[in-house]
Amino acid sequence: MSILGNPVVRREDRRMVTDGGTYVDDVAMGGTAHVAFVRSTVAHGRITGVDIAEARQAPGVLGVFVGADLAPIGHLPHIIPGYPPETRRPFLATEVVRFVGEPVAAVVAEDRYLATDAAELVVVDYEPLPAVTGPAAAARDEVLLFPELGTNALLRIESPNRADFSGCEVVVELTLEDQRMNAAPIEPRAALVHWTDEGRLVMYSSCQGAHPTRDALCAVYGLEPSQARVVVPDMGGGFGAKSRTAAEAIALGHLSRQVGRPLRWTETRSENMVAMPHGRAQLQHVRIGGTRDGRVTAYQLDVVQDAGAYPLIGAFLPNMTQRMLTGVYDWQNVGFSAVSVATNAISITAFRGAGRPEAALATERAIDAFAAEVGLDPADVRRKNLVGRFTEPYTTGIGTVYDVGDYPEALERVLQAAGYEALRASQAAGREAGGPVLLGIGLSVYVEITGGGPSSEFGSVQLGPDGRVSVVTGATPYGQGHETMFAMIVADRTGIAMDRVDVVAGDTDRVPAGGMTTGSRSMQIAGAAVADAAAQLTDAARRRAADLLEAAAEDVVLDWETGRFHVAGTPAVALDWPQVAAAAAAGEVGAGDAAGATADEWTFVSGFKAAQPTYPFGAHLAVVEVDEETGRARLVRLVAVDDAGTILNPLLAEGQVHGGMAQGAAQALLEEIRFDEDGNPLTTNFADYPVISAAELPMFELVHMETPTWVNELGAKGVGESGTVGAIPAVQNAVIDALAPYGVRHLDMPLTPERVWQAIHGSGVGGDGGGAL
Repeated sequence: MSILGNPVVRREDRRMVTDGGTYVDDVAMGGTAHVAFVRSTVAHGRITGVDIAEARQAPGVLGVFVGADLAPIGHLPHIIPGYPPETRRPFLATEVVRFVGEPVAAVVAEDRYLATDAAELVVVDYEPLPAVTGPAAAARDEVLLFPELGTNALLRIESPNRADFSGCEVVVELTLEDQRMNAAPIEPRAALVHWTDEGRLVMYSSCQGAHPTRDALCAVYGLEPSQARVVVPDMGGGFGAKSRTAAEAIALGHLSRQVGRPLRWTETRSENMVAMPHGRAQLQHVRIGGTRDGRVTAYQLDVVQDAGAYPLIGAFLPNMTQRMLTGVYDWQNVGFSAVSVATNAISITAFRGAGRPEAALATERAIDAFAAEVGLDPADVRRKNLVGRFTEPYTTGIGTVYDVGDYPEALERVLQAAGYEALRASQAAGREAGGPVLLGIGLSVYVEITGGGPSSEFGSVQLGPDGRVSVVTGATPYGQGHETMFAMIVADRTGIAMDRVDVVAGDTDRVPAGGMTTGSRSMQIAGAAVADAAAQLTDAARRRAADLLEAAAEDVVLDWETGRFHVAGTPAVALDWPQVAAAAAAGEVGAGDAAGATADEWTFVSGFKAAQPTYPFGAHLAVVEVDEETGRARLVRLVAVDDAGTILNPLLAEGQVHGGMAQGAAQALLEEIRFDEDGNPLTTNFADYPVISAAELPMFELVHMETPTWVNELGAKGVGESGTVGAIPAVQNAVIDALAPYGVRHLDMPLTPERVWQAIHGSGVGGDGGGAL
């Protein structure tokens, strides 16, 4: 029986809960000094002076640096080549600051407390400039962040055609705000750097890809790949916000060289809230039209993407929104446009879902608004518009090619599991009886793209002379359970016990190559690579065992449960992996070695490359109770079908879905980065930015469904972000559904008690207002 498909407990957990793991801040290095950054206190201003004299004289200070001191390393390279070169971010601002929190100076001292104290002695004078913090205002180009460009527009995307609404009986329009979010990882950003005596730059980094970080260091410092090493130790969450190594971290190399000491930087939580790139921040205008019997015949989505002050991947994410434009629906008459604009705020980057939750929010809010307009149940309108079950590639109206899907089945499963008809009956009875508690029911049916980046990942397996196996992977673990999963895959392919499988990751000296661990790509790409390499190893070992057994290779089989090779039909005479490995190490048999094998250690490297991305899908149903007297919306049920293909470890998959659902509910109900009119951040700690906790969440109800993909041999799709994609619109739809008796057709997130109360008490029963169209 295969170990795959069974709920195996993460073997990483024992180390994490006993030793506590080893994070960047735990890495000990003799002689380490600390860096504190002086950050801008204005959102937009011209720097007229930086006085560092007093800071230089402070106790324990080794150096104080301003923008001109970092001129030798230039700017942070753009992640997308097409961005205007003028918008590259300086490591320390020189002439103009463009967001509150932008580094202006760096202080190096003997410890972090001395560095922080000295940083407070740096005096920066500014000539304030007008600030623009919202995408709509930025798109008007009244305030320009880069006047030399003549516009705030950084990137434009447009489909070949716009949707044609001329034949529609009903047309509904919505403007949706997909608010700014902070990923709020438990561990803020951190880095430790030093230069070796040989002139090699070594960095320990809390990031989502060791090799991309090494490549960034090489680009900035003019190094060859062999001259830099990056190690990613244990990491306390990434969620996409750590997908690009921080500019502050990259600058440490220059500062370290100047003071001749290893340097450490670990940001505080308040620093993280204003300086770590944010997520989401899309303004969407949705137009949906169709017939009065519920069939949608036209759909247009126009997006203004807030890119922040300096464009990162966030400015490009409308491309992902476009790819998922039609979601699960059979809509052919569609159109899309987007413009990404610079604003006086920290840059936007990927955040759990990265462009796909934005697309699902638009379709699921639109279909609910359309259903309300034509007076039909939103579940029935979805049934009329869903793409039917398919097992061969399906091309959407915008041209995206899905792998496999069964969206109607996902919808029916979630409706049945939730008891949809009974819920609607209870809601109707409650509305008739009256009372202060309003019941709301929200649906979403979604599909998302995973593994949409590079289609391959480095993966190898090495058989040691004692029969242990080492897996070397380019994927970076940061809480997903990689060590457990890769060991499970090797155990399945070889019959070797999991405790005899070691996993190596996150070190450019030990792993030959690797990409960014984003986009829910680990199991379907890195896992498939490990499976391929393990299969090569097993085939080579079978041939070696055949030589030892003096039998034909085709007659020798592997007993997967015992991990022993024997001639078919005669299991009494068998060889286990240690025996085969020992024989190979001793050189007892030299002929028939597979390509890449050596006398003392076999190494097999995968050549797996995915033909295309995969498309997980599902359906969520949220139930909320809204207190009309206080405006509080309480999430009482969240029922979810999340089909991620073949599930290799249900325990780990459910954990990923739970985390995604929690972050989705958080966006719908609580979390938002806010600024005042001058661009000052108003949410700089967890008192102002209420991160969701177990107290605000119900027990999630997960409904099983598996539709294996043909894209990889494991049949697996990504699962790390699906819960977020489905939960956000389901919870938002549920709250708006609860407010339907007040005539509320739309309300932007987060659906805080204040916002909901204003919608209720500003509308009048049955009237429009409080966010109604």
